[in-house]
Amino acid sequence: MGIFDKIKEKLSNEFIDIIEWLDYTDDTICYRFERYQNEIKNEAKLIVREGQTAVFVNEGQIADVFTPGTYTLNTQNLPILATLKGWKYGFNSPFKAEVYFVNTTLFTDEKWGTKNPITLSDERFGLVEIRAFGTYAFKVNDAGKFLKDIVGTDNNFTNYEINEHLKSLIATRFADTVGEANLPIELYAANATELSETCKEVMQPDFNSVGISLEKFFIENVSMPEELKKEIFEYSRIDKLDLDKLTKFKTAKAIEAAAKNEGGTAGAGMGMGMGFVLAQQMGGLMNPQMNPQQTTPQTGGVVPPPIPPSIQYYYAVDGQQAGPVNFDQLKSLFAGRKVNKETLIWKQGMANWSPLKEVEELKVFLGRNTPPPLPPQ
Repeated sequence: MGIFDKIKEKLSNEFIDIIEWLDYTDDTICYRFERYQNEIKNEAKLIVREGQTAVFVNEGQIADVFTPGTYTLNTQNLPILATLKGWKYGFNSPFKAEVYFVNTTLFTDEKWGTKNPITLSDERFGLVEIRAFGTYAFKVNDAGKFLKDIVGTDNNFTNYEINEHLKSLIATRFADTVGEANLPIELYAANATELSETCKEVMQPDFNSVGISLEKFFIENVSMPEELKKEIFEYSRIDKLDLDKLTKFKTAKAIEAAAKNEGGTAGAGMGMGMGFVLAQQMGGLMNPQMNPQQTTPQTGGVVPPPIPPSIQYYYAVDGQQAGPVNFDQLKSLFAGRKVNKETLIWKQGMANWSPLKEVEELKVFLGRNTPPPLPPQ
């Protein structure tokens, strides 16, 4: 090869127009290929790598879209742009067009969270507040729609710019989803996987509307106020324990605390006296053989004390009277969420119907039947 041939080959290579984007960042979603006056030569080489989509824009209007591959730009490869430019028989001179490269890889470990507490209505605990946070992953699945609706004319669009919009969308849809789920408050954390899948399905159409696909969505934690946690734990224990024994145990603890109160000799004496009485009652409960027994003079046999009559309760369901049921049956209905603290209750001796939470002996269902400490003397 002669020297002139080498010079000719070198000049030919230098004039080859190559359009490509090498992404050296990990957060760029869309990049506009910079070229002086946006001029592109006829027969230019377009290189679109895996995980990229190239979009040609002519005077603000999206023209041709290229998936991964290498292309020689001419009338056949630019059918829409050729129509917009009016090229009927091909072209030879450079043409003007903006070229945007869109990153279509998966963006992972994006964070989301509720900025403000979400208020929910629970049948047993009334209005409660929860917070939640987690992660999600997304990718662009329609480069043209994403460029048109989100990017606009931004020459270097990063995931930070879209994250605030997506996190607001997620928080709104999450609040709607958990509100419609109507689960008992303590089950939200236990059903995080199922709830995550449901939220992903609910949010997917909103993501698709701007050319984005929500690939993964995870709820990592659902939190609630500490005082509500204590109530839930208390309720859970009550549901498993003997309510009568639990009430007596809590009464004993309260009187013991009152006896330790600083109230002088009189307060200490009162606490000791009540402690002795309670000790006798507790002893009779734990050891029935120590209860006072009656004997008959005729036979000398043991006569047990008379069994008190069982209290019968009536309750309201959907405006209708139901019952009667005894204490244990009403407890089972409460545990099964057939009745709650607002359910109207009536028993013999009551003038009117009252909510369950206001009936003294039924307050143990709520775990709130512990008396306050005695005042100091």
